Amino acid sequence: MLAFRRLIDAIEAEGSAALVTLARVEGSSPRESGARMVVRPSGGFHGTIGGGALEWAALEAAQSALQQGRGPATRRSLALGPELAQCCGGRVEWRIETFDRRDIDQLAPLAAAEARGPAMLKASIGGDGRVERMLEGSRRGEGLIGSETEGKGWAEPLGQSAHTVYLFGAGHVGRALALALAPLPFVVRWIDSRREAFPEYAPANVALIHAPEPSGELASAPDGALIVVMTHSHAIDLEIVADALRSERFGFVGLIGSATKRARFLSQMRAAGLSETLLSKLVCPIGLRGLEGKEPAVIAASTAAQLLMVSERLSAKDLKQQGFDTTTA
Repeated sequence: MLAFRRLIDAIEAEGSAALVTLARVEGSSPRESGARMVVRPSGGFHGTIGGGALEWAALEAAQSALQQGRGPATRRSLALGPELAQCCGGRVEWRIETFDRRDIDQLAPLAAAEARGPAMLKASIGGDGRVERMLEGSRRGEGLIGSETEGKGWAEPLGQSAHTVYLFGAGHVGRALALALAPLPFVVRWIDSRREAFPEYAPANVALIHAPEPSGELASAPDGALIVVMTHSHAIDLEIVADALRSERFGFVGLIGSATKRARFLSQMRAAGLSETLLSKLVCPIGLRGLEGKEPAVIAASTAAQLLMVSERLSAKDLKQQGFDTTTA
């Protein structure tokens, strides 16, 4: 969810809005630390911190905070079992912030950065009790709510960490996978050599790419992109997979098919000079083990889940390499 954009929209429509954030999670909980929800004075809301009794209690608290007007951030710690009768068994701490029209100019640069893609914010509690945020790498005061103060701060993720998927093939499974990826944090480039194979409409996060030479699209793919191959031609499949593995810069190279197809492709690529190290990185068949259905929708659901797992692993690795501590205050 683009939380800061939602905040601005709510303020412009209704004059104020609240931001509910799971500041800390211990043990089992329905959502992770950092999950957000934007609440309007009218009762409407965007996002979720996990649903159930926890979310209803947070909505009530946010409405109460909005009635009191713009002020310091408030926090509350709740044991999900004893206090809310939820069986998760963990403890969560939420933070509620209130905003009004005075904050729009300060929220705008954060919303703009959020729309551009994933980034990190430095956050801390200011002297007035409100949360102060600065974009990582920005100059003092640029993209900042309030100003930096002394004291322990934390890092907050900004925007969705959307990995790029290069989906080769617009057949039945390709169509099903494009739809399965539509609500998920992916940017999809859907590629086929047959213009007529594409549907008339595609999800908002999917770009349709007609490419007479599909493998040539790999040259412009970003490092870490997830490559999924399921074209109408084994020869095209082989060319794309070999080029993707040879480049040694993608986060995932997956090929639809059976164990027999995998063995045949490995034999051909081995003969073409690809090393065993590169060949070991080919994922074929694609999808999670244990799901045996061969219907396009089943394969698509299984592959989408697999890509989510790969994406989360890559994101966690990136944050660790950057030295970020995403534990909120």
